[in-house]
Amino acid sequence: MSGAEVITLGCRLNIAESERLRTMLAGERNLVVVNSCAVTSQAVRQTRQAIRKARRGRPDARLLVTGCAAEIEREQLSAMPEVDGLIANSDKLDPRAWNVPTTTRQTAGSQLTRAFIAVQNGCDHSCTFCVIPQGRGPSRSLPVAKVLQEIERHLDCGAREVVLTGVDLTSWGHELPGSPKLGMLVQAILDTFARLSRLRLSSLDGIEIDPLLLDLIAGEPRIMPHLHLSLQHGHDLILKRMKRRHLRRDAVELVARIKARRPEIAVGADLIAGFPTETDEHHRANLSIIHKLEIVHGHIFPYSPRPDTPAALMPQVDKRVIARRAAQLREAVAEMRRSWLAGLVGTEMQVLAERDGTGHAENFARVRLPTSAVPGDVLALCPTHIDEGLLA
Repeated sequence: MSGAEVITLGCRLNIAESERLRTMLAGERNLVVVNSCAVTSQAVRQTRQAIRKARRGRPDARLLVTGCAAEIEREQLSAMPEVDGLIANSDKLDPRAWNVPTTTRQTAGSQLTRAFIAVQNGCDHSCTFCVIPQGRGPSRSLPVAKVLQEIERHLDCGAREVVLTGVDLTSWGHELPGSPKLGMLVQAILDTFARLSRLRLSSLDGIEIDPLLLDLIAGEPRIMPHLHLSLQHGHDLILKRMKRRHLRRDAVELVARIKARRPEIAVGADLIAGFPTETDEHHRANLSIIHKLEIVHGHIFPYSPRPDTPAALMPQVDKRVIARRAAQLREAVAEMRRSWLAGLVGTEMQVLAERDGTGHAENFARVRLPTSAVPGDVLALCPTHIDEGLLA
């Protein structure tokens, strides 16, 4: 093995950080790192399963755990016999925490066709269901100059697409001098790198999208037509109990404004099923927002109480009801997605080839590649049919 094995669970920010960990730990030969997630109880279970599987596969390796679960579930994970140690989430990108030379991470490059750049970390909000601020701490932003350095490094190593990530991406810049907005950062990236033809944004809090960012999403062809919203629910009362800062109409109006200027944009969203106090009426509103916004990339999370969160103290919905509602939300997204994919058949699209025989079009539709495709190439393809949920 050429370096440490890094196992990633959870969000795109974890993916970005895992890439940096692989670079930083390139000289380690007998190390397994589990970069964990704690956003739901299911994510914690998956973390524990990944730890056990990693230990079975590498019985003699040193196994260290970092990520959000290493903070929030510290006692439980440290008690696992498979775990040799924990690295604090706030320290995971510091070579000193791993006892490796500080020069190591400067010499290695990206091996990915798509580069994930973590421009923001932490969160200053207090959504009643969310445990992530406990694992990530307060919001902090990567300065523009450092963002540009990271992007240049990845582009020099062959990355064809850059994805900006963060725990609360749209809060980028609020604590930097002058309190710049995310739109300014995106504009700086586009102005600096004419060779960057594909810039993608990860999950956005719609209420924080600034006017410049809105204009860029709606009108800049180098920003991929893929809007993923941290929506969470489709009913105003549940949104208020979640302590979200938007209402249903805010999301509806935002998507309508963008689609009026860029009709081809594909909408994704995070939605929670079975939040405490959710009634059948609330659930129907959650279902209807999928059709209202035409959500084709849906991340559905069955609610699970997280430690030390206000929602855990609210009246809980029966687990069987939560499971049923989550299944209905997933089917509603699947129905919308099937219709969307059918409409893309016969349409030429630019597809970034990846290493698993598939690639992603600009709108994040997944496409099966011809056998001759080379990872990293951007191919002009015109799918003729749908095969197991993929355009082909």
